[in-house]
Amino acid sequence: MNRRNFLRGLALATTGALALGADITFIEPDRPVLTRLEIPLRRLPPAFDGFTIAQLSDFHYDEYFSVHPIKRAVEMVNSLNADLVVLTGDFVSEPVSKAFGNARKAANAAGPCAEILRGIHSNNDLIAVLGNHDYATDHTRVTELLQAHDIRVLINHSFSFERSGSRLWIAGADDNPDSGDLRATLRGVPENEATVILIHEPDNAEYTRHFPVDLQISGHSHGGQVVFPLIGPLYLPENGRRFPWGLHQLDALTLYTNAGVGTVGLPFRLNCPPEVTLYTLRCATSSNSKNSAG
Repeated sequence: MNRRNFLRGLALATTGALALGADITFIEPDRPVLTRLEIPLRRLPPAFDGFTIAQLSDFHYDEYFSVHPIKRAVEMVNSLNADLVVLTGDFVSEPVSKAFGNARKAANAAGPCAEILRGIHSNNDLIAVLGNHDYATDHTRVTELLQAHDIRVLINHSFSFERSGSRLWIAGADDNPDSGDLRATLRGVPENEATVILIHEPDNAEYTRHFPVDLQISGHSHGGQVVFPLIGPLYLPENGRRFPWGLHQLDALTLYTNAGVGTVGLPFRLNCPPEVTLYTLRCATSSNSKNSAG
């Protein structure tokens, strides 16, 4: 190879590397995709056939990077006219150092995040659960800021919707719940009635599968955030390694793990764009599960 060809090849390689760097930093992280799912639930009453739930997760608010996909995701959700919008945790990011009040300062980022999320149009209250980063900062402060912006936070609590004398239960568990937390969360929920539970960390489905729950909606893993072809995710967090992304069936329990909106650590995404999920609940006899992204 002569000097001219070497320099030409080096220039092409450098251009390609710069283009890839721009894509994983500025383009893919800012372009949420919509995943539509039809979820048949064995115990869903006919009155709730077609009930829709939009999910956003893992915001990790900062004013430079995640603010842009959060705003785009809100616009996307507002185009869906969902019956219910749920937010499955990690509104803020745990600081590298918790000294000198950094944890409290990090928790305060839930305020501007909630200000954007309050722009969501929903037929019912915005429902949230907290994530591990929210707890690693100051979960009480995060909860206060969310509720101050009319976002209802469920911590080991459940409530129901009623239509034509039938009920659909929505439950929200503490971050990384154990069996005791789940018993508290589901206290008062009749065992024969359809239940959707929000749990930030998806691998807790191994606990949930032993309870009368039909659908678990989770986030946490970011789908891997950086996913290499043939290799897979560069990194997966604890409690997000068994079910890092997508639809899973565990006995009678259906689980879906959303890839999240923001980023943590470096603001990169590769082969794993931000995600908005729209669930359409179906009576088990009326539809088979369908999955599409666009």
